[in-house]
Order: sequence, then structure tokens, then C-alpha cells
Amino acid sequence: MLAHFLRLVYVLAKEFWKLSSSNIGGETEAREAGASTGASARRLVPAVCEVSVTNACNATCDFCSFAYDKQIVKDKLWINRAEFARALPILHRRGIRYITFQGGEPLLHPEIDGLMADTRAAGMRPALITNGWLLPQKIDCLIAAGLGTLVVSIDSHSLASHERNRGLQGVGERICQGLAVARRNGIPTMASVTVNRLVEYEKLPDLLDRLGFDAVSFSFPRRAPLGSSSLVYSPDSPLIKFETEELVRAIAAIKALKKRFTVQNPVVSLDEIQRHVRGEKEKFSCVGGHKYFYLDWNLNIWRCEAWSKPLGSVFDLDHIPDCRDHCTECMMSCYRNSSVFMHAGVALEDTMNALAAGRVGEAARLLFRGTVALSLRAIVGQAGQISKLGGYRKRVRVS
Repeated sequence: MLAHFLRLVYVLAKEFWKLSSSNIGGETEAREAGASTGASARRLVPAVCEVSVTNACNATCDFCSFAYDKQIVKDKLWINRAEFARALPILHRRGIRYITFQGGEPLLHPEIDGLMADTRAAGMRPALITNGWLLPQKIDCLIAAGLGTLVVSIDSHSLASHERNRGLQGVGERICQGLAVARRNGIPTMASVTVNRLVEYEKLPDLLDRLGFDAVSFSFPRRAPLGSSSLVYSPDSPLIKFETEELVRAIAAIKALKKRFTVQNPVVSLDEIQRHVRGEKEKFSCVGGHKYFYLDWNLNIWRCEAWSKPLGSVFDLDHIPDCRDHCTECMMSCYRNSSVFMHAGVALEDTMNALAAGRVGEAARLLFRGTVALSLRAIVGQAGQISKLGGYRKRVRVS
């Protein structure tokens, strides 16, 4: 029995090492993670950091408090490029290999391409979430700076409804232009759709195909204010005022959509969200503050956007311990999806640490939990989609 167990640990370790060292973009990730505690274990499952580069936005989305017409943002703030560059080695030492730039609207930042180039030079893969209005002007410099994945927000199956909600008449054509250039250059493209009353899920693939998306990821609405500096919520929007069973039906519609279009939310994660909205016992704890972080324009590092206080300054991150308190407080899909995907790898890290300390029984218990099998099922089920979106396609610069 012990021999079989050790063999399984070895096989899983080899597979997860290949996954983490591939950087999902064909780039070698087997770099030293610095001198921080547990650095070698962190390399096994690379971490993610979402970076809000500004609180400014040029849109009027009804279910978002960054919307400029709500006038919640009084002073526009911008992340400082030089200070962010100084923070990048610290993030890398923490095992972070993926950076997602967001806002507000990140393309309003006058040095967004520089921030992206600095990230790529520091050995991390940059992604971008945008409303797409400035894509025709910015896409070439973003690609030159090393853009890894392009994510554009979409609010409806109807382009007219989407543009009305955004307050950006004609943004559909701008999105289409930007995505076409991205795809010609091998950049994976993904729609980010917030669950709201403007969406008819069975009609959504037609628009996504027409605009040029490779895949779609769904996020779930937030009505209560977030504890962090993020304003991605709206207490008043009727578009996201759902009863429990309405949300459950929406999740079922998303599952059904998988038969027609590439949906990045794994079924295991969607099942977990259903349990959350029904108040049932959940199976996966969040990796926020451990494998997933939020950095704002003030260079404060947070375990997630929903938390009530920052972990501290990013420049203190080397001395801030991991958060491993089994949180299941919110249903933010970026954290929920990652928590499902990373769960098996984190379990393997913990297993290897236990074996190194001679705690064989604890190692076996950690690795043979039912949630590890569910996580592996999610990874296997999405493997083809992950590799496509991760940029395994050979990239050729096309103007």
C-alpha cells in the first residue's frame, strides 16, 4: 500500500511539475522562487495576481460602481510604473507567474503597454481584461509588449443591449477589430460575462462567434460592497437582483452552454457556486492569499477583492504568511475556478511537505481526499480548452 501511495505521489508530482513549468504559454517556468519560506513548493503550482492599474473607467455599466456616471470615483488614481516594476521581483519570489491587468478600465492607463512589458521581462505572463473601446488604438502595442491572453467584457447576447449598458455606442465594432488582430497574432481571446438579466444564454454563442472569441468565462454578480478598493459591485442594479433559484437556473443554463461553446468555468466549480447560493456545505476552500492575490493602484496587496483589509504593502509580501483558513465567503468566479483547478496541485504540495517531514499518514490523507479527485476531473475536463487559451499556438507577429 505504501509503495502504491509513493508511486502515485511521484506520478502526480511529475505531471504537475510539467504543468507549472510550461507556463501555459510554452515558456519555461522552472525558475528559482527566491529565499522565501516554502519557495520550492510554491513552484509546483504557479500563483496568480490580479492588478487593478486604475480606478478610472470610460463606461457606465449598470452593475458596476466604477461606472463614471455614478460618480463614486472622485479622484482618478493610477498605478506607478516604476514602483510596480520594483514590486515585480517580490511577486515572482512569491511564486506568482500570471498577472491579470484590470481596472476600472486598464487601457486608460497611459503606460499600460509598459506595465505589460515589465511583467513579461520579469518572467510572468500578462493578461488583460478590458471593455474593448480602446482596443483598435492599443492592440498592436499590447502584443508587442507581450500580451498573453485578451479578455473582453460582454453583458448580453444582444450587441445593442450590451452597448446600451456600457454607454459605449459602437464598442462592438471596436471589439471585433481588436480581437481580429489578436487572433491573427495567436493571442487567445475570451469573453467575460457577468450573470445578469440582459443575457439569454442559448443565444450568446452567436454573438461570441461573430465577434471572434475563443471562449467565455462567467462571473457572478455582487450587490454588497467589497471590502477592498475594488468597486466591482452594485447594491442598486435591477440587472443583478436575483432570487436564489434564479441564480441556480442561470448556472444550469451555463452548464448546458458547454455543449455549444467553450466555457472556461468547470462543472465542478459551477456545482460549488450552486451549493454556495443555496447555503449548502461547500467542498473547496479558496486559494486567495495563498495562490491568488489582488494588487491595487496603491500597491496594497490583498488576499482577494472581497476581503475587508489588505495583507499590507506589496513591498512587505516576502514577510506575509499564506492565508490557509478555508474561506468560502464569496462566489467570485476567478477565485472559485482557480481554487478548483489548483486544489489537486496544492494537495500534492502539502503531501510532499508531509512526506519530507516523515508524516506518511497525513500525506496519504491529504492526497486521497475526494476533493482531489474532483479537482483532477475538472483539470482533465478542461485540459484542451486550457491549452488553447494558454497560447500553445505558435505565435507569429502580424501587423
